[in-house]
Amino acid sequence: MISHVVLFRPKADLPADDRRSLVAAFERAVREIPTVRGVRVGQRLVHGTGYEQTVPNAADYMIVIDFENLAGLQTYLRHPAHEELGALFNRSLSSALIYDFDAGGIDKLQLLL
Repeated sequence: MISHVVLFRPKADLPADDRRSLVAAFERAVREIPTVRGVRVGQRLVHGTGYEQTVPNAADYMIVIDFENLAGLQTYLRHPAHEELGALFNRSLSSALIYDFDAGGIDKLQLLL
């Protein structure tokens, strides 16, 4: 499975209408692009652990989109619905980190060896 991981922070002064447009574009992309296998969305949870003091404070939200394989991710990235989303995304955010992972279960820990 390929996981497309997006960590981001919207601009603080982003108008509500622009936030709604960004959400609508994301919903449209994951609905229209047939290679999407799963989506998880979350808001950062800050609860006083030590690592919170050492990591960059660059993201308030995360989105993880799963694909069966690299070809599925590439189809998603090239789709017109993603192009629209990408344009809105770039105009709307103050920071973002985007990574793609070949993800799996606990057996993937062997990659560290």
